[in-house]
Amino acid sequence: MIKKSIVATLAISVLALGVSTSYAAAKPKPAPKAAAPKAAATPKAAATSAGLHCAATSVVGHAPKDVALPTLIKNTAQDKTFTLTTNCGTIVIDAFTSKAPFTVSAMTSLASQGFFDGSLCHRLTTQGIFVLQCGDPTATGTSGAKFTYRDENLPVYKANDYPAGTVAMANSGPNTNSSQFFLVYADTTLGPNYTIWGQITQGLDILKAIAAKGVANGATDGTPAQTVAIEKEIVK
Repeated sequence: MIKKSIVATLAISVLALGVSTSYAAAKPKPAPKAAAPKAAATPKAAATSAGLHCAATSVVGHAPKDVALPTLIKNTAQDKTFTLTTNCGTIVIDAFTSKAPFTVSAMTSLASQGFFDGSLCHRLTTQGIFVLQCGDPTATGTSGAKFTYRDENLPVYKANDYPAGTVAMANSGPNTNSSQFFLVYADTTLGPNYTIWGQITQGLDILKAIAAKGVANGATDGTPAQTVAIEKEIVK
């Protein structure tokens, strides 16, 4: 399962599109490292690290920044663009505001408050599923922003239901989205449990090259061998 550990403690309701939902304030709870989702045995994704140029970074895991609870974007018909400046290059995401308004509102709020700035992408998987996971400033996979919100825009379950270029939320169960998200660098089949909120329009080649460097200690799931730091994330 692609997940993180967050426990809701206080619900703050908002209403939009005729559906009652909430952003729920929460606090991180220590937990073992998230286990990889079960998937059919498949070969490792073919890729090359040729052309990858990553600068040295001083970014390390740290306590999450305290941020205000998000508010729902008023104009959900207007999609947004997220630009992640990393030490390995620029990754651009077109966000699906109309399909996942609560998620995009939350991610917009976090990015605008600098929550992701100076944080590490803590998890890479290279067999069975093919993702780079980010959004936990502690870089442990057990923390995130201090609020949660409901699932949206879940795919129909089928082969490669999370195709290359997909951006989706990690979670620790239904309706526990927070700040952790994953970037899919090769077609991946998962249970339809993870909110899809965007599409990579620039930088997929960078992700594939990072994946080609592999996981630290030769594993297939864990800390990327190539350190990946989000130096700055902006949204327009």
